[in-house]
Amino acid sequence: QVQLVESGGGLVQAAGSLRLSCAASGRISSINAMGWYRQAPGKQRELVARISGGTTNYADSVKGRFTISRDNAKNTVYLQMNSLKPEDTAVYYCMLVVVATTYWGQGTQVTVSS
Repeated sequence: QVQLVESGGGLVQAAGSLRLSCAASGRISSINAMGWYRQAPGKQRELVARISGGTTNYADSVKGRFTISRDNAKNTVYLQMNSLKPEDTAVYYCMLVVVATTYWGQGTQVTVSS
């Protein structure tokens, strides 16, 4: 089994910053991709950022503000979020793809006040 433990969410004022972390443990043979999704109330879960090998992808809404990075030795993925906006408010979920299986974290709440 694979476990994902997220941390770093919270309440921040608009224009502020937060850093999310997600540490993976368990039966991790080959990580194909790691990333972050988010789900706001009443909306579908959407991709925020994803890293696979040396390639990163971002949602248009976060480009230039968010940065995803990965520490391979620690099996940890980070999401540095700068210039936060109220519309970034959501539950953020860590995602991990091992071979052909996708695992999800429990989610961490990010609330941005105006």
